[in-house]
Amino acid sequence: MEKIIVIKCGGSMIDDLSEKFFMDIKEMQDQGFKPIIVHGGGPAINRLLSDLQIESEFINGLRKTTEEVMEVVEMVLSGSITNKLVRALHLNGISAIGMTGSDSGLIQAKAKDFEKLGLVGEITTINHEILLKLLSMNLVPVISPIAISENSNGYYNVNADSAAAAIAVAVNAEKILFVTDVSGILKDKQVIETVSQHEVQSLIQEGVITGGMIPKVSAALKCLEGGMDQVMIVSGKTPLYREGQFIGTTILKEQKVVSF
Repeated sequence: MEKIIVIKCGGSMIDDLSEKFFMDIKEMQDQGFKPIIVHGGGPAINRLLSDLQIESEFINGLRKTTEEVMEVVEMVLSGSITNKLVRALHLNGISAIGMTGSDSGLIQAKAKDFEKLGLVGEITTINHEILLKLLSMNLVPVISPIAISENSNGYYNVNADSAAAAIAVAVNAEKILFVTDVSGILKDKQVIETVSQHEVQSLIQEGVITGGMIPKVSAALKCLEGGMDQVMIVSGKTPLYREGQFIGTTILKEQKVVSF
């Protein structure tokens, strides 16, 4: 069975990914892993919207996406960011291919709430066969989270964390890494190496997990609910793979693991 690993890079991390990050992906390949990269791009989208003087608002953490906003989202996600990642991978000896979620119907979606959110999509289907074909050619897919509508007559902006989670479950990935600007889930400034689903909920209630980390662990929990056994929160600024081991916080499906 293929050892598929899905790596989700947040938009805020794209410019800060270290060279070691890409070297680590190459090492993963050498160890037999088949990486898939899914990326966001919120900060870059915000900058271009501001430059173009296009108004944008967030509702319950989701960007309301009008047709005008959607054009900018596609331009940034499927243009500059995807290309930047593909070039960086190539420079490190990794064959990669950039694609959007709408290519070959990779990510299909329906409107989440068109009246409130516009062209924000809720994922319904993942065409995992196209990904398996690309992986069999030793290519690393670099995916921007633009989905095609179920009837193929429109496009949606989908949450990158949700896209990564859905893809990981669909391809039966061995592991999914959510790349952040910290080394994992921290408590008292120390990385919690291993934690369970139940313990994650407690850490949120206690205020240990806050802010932007909440969507990451929420997506991680969805992966576990979808059938995966473990998910990791890792840093893109420091080594994430050393001597065959991933570095960060592992969230396990089991109800009880190592106490913290």
